[in-house]
Amino acid sequence: MKQPPLTPDFINHEWHPIASATLLDGFVRITWDDGLTFDAYALWLAENAEGYGLEPISRESMLEPRLLPEPRALCNCIVGPAGELEIEWENGRTYVLHPGWLRYAAEGKLTPNKSLPDLQPWNTDTLIEPPTINYTGFNDYVFKEWLTLLIKYGAARLTETPIEDHFIEEIATKVGCIRSSNFGYIFSVESKAEPDSTANTMLSLGQHTDLPSRETPPGFQFLHCLVNDSSGGESLLSDGYTLVKAIREEQPEAFESLTTDEWVFMNRAEDADHRWIGPCIELPSANRPLTLRAFYPVRSMPHMPKSRIKNAYAALKIFYEYTRDQRFTIRYRLSPGDLIVFDNRRILHGRDEILPDGERRLVGCYMDQDEVYSRFRVLNR
Repeated sequence: MKQPPLTPDFINHEWHPIASATLLDGFVRITWDDGLTFDAYALWLAENAEGYGLEPISRESMLEPRLLPEPRALCNCIVGPAGELEIEWENGRTYVLHPGWLRYAAEGKLTPNKSLPDLQPWNTDTLIEPPTINYTGFNDYVFKEWLTLLIKYGAARLTETPIEDHFIEEIATKVGCIRSSNFGYIFSVESKAEPDSTANTMLSLGQHTDLPSRETPPGFQFLHCLVNDSSGGESLLSDGYTLVKAIREEQPEAFESLTTDEWVFMNRAEDADHRWIGPCIELPSANRPLTLRAFYPVRSMPHMPKSRIKNAYAALKIFYEYTRDQRFTIRYRLSPGDLIVFDNRRILHGRDEILPDGERRLVGCYMDQDEVYSRFRVLNR
C-alpha cells in the first residue's frame, strides 16, 4: 500500500489495524485486537470507499442512492497486510478502507457529541465566577482551552481584550459565522432614549435567554464590554441544567407545567414580527440540546387549555424565583475589555439595575451552536 486510503473527512486518523473481517448477510463484521467489534453495512462501505463512492476532493459521497449496488454484490472482504479493510465486489473491483476511520465510526465518534467535552453542570458551590482566560498571548492553544471551557460550562470570559468596536467581530469570526437578527449583525447594549428592547434601558433585567420567539434561538451570545463606569449593572448567570434539575426534584408539579404547557413568544418591533410556540423548558435528548425559552418581555400569551393556565402561571413564578436563587446565580461585574460568551439555550443571563451616574456600553452578536462545535473539532484534529 503506497499511502493510506482517503477517508470521508479531513481528520488524520490514527492507524488501528483490523484483526479480522467476516462477511455476514450484507454486513462486514470487523474486529480489532482489543475485542471491539463493528458491523458495517455493505452499502455504507460502498458510499465511503475511495475509488467508489468517495469523491476525493470534497471527501463526500458522490453515489446517488438509486445507483447503489445490491448488498449481495459485496462478495468478499479481507484484512490487508497493514490491517486495512479490503472489500471486493462482484464486478471484480477491490476497494480499501482506512482501519482508523472505521475504528472512529465503531466508537461512535461520528456522532456530534462524542467529539465534544462533557457538559459540566454548575452552581455557586462549584463556580463563583465565569471560567476566565486572559486574552494576552492568545494563540491556538489558548483558543482551544477557551472553547473547551465554553462548551463544558456553557460560559467563558476573556479579559484584557482590545477595547475596540470591531474586536467582537474579529474574535467571533475566528470561531465561525455570526448569526444576524432583527437587532443586526452586531448590536449594542446601552441605554437609549427610545429603546428597541428592554436590554437597552437602565432597568434591572431578570434572568433570561434571548430570542425565544425564533424557531431555533441563537446557540451562543457574545458580549464585549467597551465602557462601564456606571454604578450597578452587575451581570448575572445561571446554569439551566442545574436549575432545571432542582425544579424537577423540588417542584415536580411546576416542572411538569414548564416542560409541557406551551406559550406564544413574539418579539415587538416596527420592522420585525417573529413568533414561535413552545414550552419554557424544552428538555434535552440524545441528539437535541436543552433549550430554555425564558424571556418574559416577549412571552405573548398562553397556548394551552384554559384549565391549565392558572397552574402555568404559578409554575412561571416558581421558575423565576429559582433564577434569582443564590444557589444558582453568579453575580459579576463586566470591566472594559471583558468578553463574555455563553450558551444562549442553556445559560440564563441578566443584570442588576444600572444607575444614571455613568456610561455602560456593550456590543454583542449571536452564533449558532454548530459554529462553535465545528471550530472546536477542527482545532482538536
